[in-house]
Amino acid sequence: MTDITSVKQRFGIIGTSPLLDRAIEVALRVAPTDLSVLVTGESGVGKEFFPQIIHAYSARKHNKYIAVNCAAIPEGTIDSELFGHEKGAFTGALEARKGYFEEADGGTIFLDEVAELPHPTQARLLRVLQTGEFIRVGSSKVQKTNVRVVAATNTDLMEAISAGRFREDLYYRLNTVPITVPPLRERPQDVSLLFRKFAGDVATQYRMPAITLDPAARQMLENYYWRGNIRQLKNVAEQISAIEQTRLITPEILTKYLPQQTSGTPTLPVTERRAEGDGATERELLYKVLFDMRADINDLKRMLSELMQGGGFAPRPEPVHDIRGLLPTTAQSTAAATPPPADYAESEEVTEEPPRTKAEAQREQIIRALRHNNGRRRDAAAELFMSERTLYRKIKELGIDEE
Repeated sequence: MTDITSVKQRFGIIGTSPLLDRAIEVALRVAPTDLSVLVTGESGVGKEFFPQIIHAYSARKHNKYIAVNCAAIPEGTIDSELFGHEKGAFTGALEARKGYFEEADGGTIFLDEVAELPHPTQARLLRVLQTGEFIRVGSSKVQKTNVRVVAATNTDLMEAISAGRFREDLYYRLNTVPITVPPLRERPQDVSLLFRKFAGDVATQYRMPAITLDPAARQMLENYYWRGNIRQLKNVAEQISAIEQTRLITPEILTKYLPQQTSGTPTLPVTERRAEGDGATERELLYKVLFDMRADINDLKRMLSELMQGGGFAPRPEPVHDIRGLLPTTAQSTAAATPPPADYAESEEVTEEPPRTKAEAQREQIIRALRHNNGRRRDAAAELFMSERTLYRKIKELGIDEE
């Protein structure tokens, strides 16, 4: 069995987390087979390393490895890109062209963001997985290919199946062997190691002294939620390296580069968050709405207090409505374990609204992000940590009017 440490060194993977080691171990064990593999995990966790590991330690390692970002190819041309086309098959098809499945014959093809494939393409992919057969666009000739497929997604495919966006039979074909890549917040012991690596890379590239963290700043990094995972951590390390003159980073400096969690994600301790399992984008959106509601309640309390002081009437004690009743079951225990702030416990009565559905919470959060970015989808998608294509799909599904 190949040593996991040597694999990390070969592919530049940083970390000592048992969850990360387990994912690498599964990749090594499945590599000698031809089974399909589905790599899942949030955006920015490094899913792209695992198909490379699988290919490098397989019998196909001397043949082609092709990585395809399914979300980056327009829907009208994706069949041609994957399966090829004949001359004259469509406007602009001036000559016959091989597709990725034909080019990668005998090797491995990595389908990133596989959940973004349109339904007709999903049917073609299912046929390749079942029989190894495909047909070029504009042709009637059946061709054979011998390709190992590794797919990846940050989408909950079971939810996509329920919504009719993804074929269930294709899911089970792809998910023969699942590999789950842990989010950065479940690898707190790896955060400072990764930060030091990114800071060192910037220092080497631009010939400057590398930044270092004092103990308090290191603890602050490890306790941060990291919605953007490793990609966000690298961005922070590069920003601080380029902008700050001092090379010793304190919590005061670090705070300037970390988005405030009170207006985004819940500031739960790392141990509590780890107990919840995977944090999907939709759950994070729901949390954001709930904590924004809490901020609105506190603002309303302050306004009422000012009115009462100016009008000369005394406040009437009323029961407190705790928003923890609206939290998902997995979050209620965390909310119950953390006492509310003193000013929140003294808040006045607010008319209790019926609990909103997850779709309503998502809709409100997307509308807020669009307004905050003046309707710019790309900036709104970045704020919500989702792809622009996913945001466009959500806008259509939820019936959001952008005007």
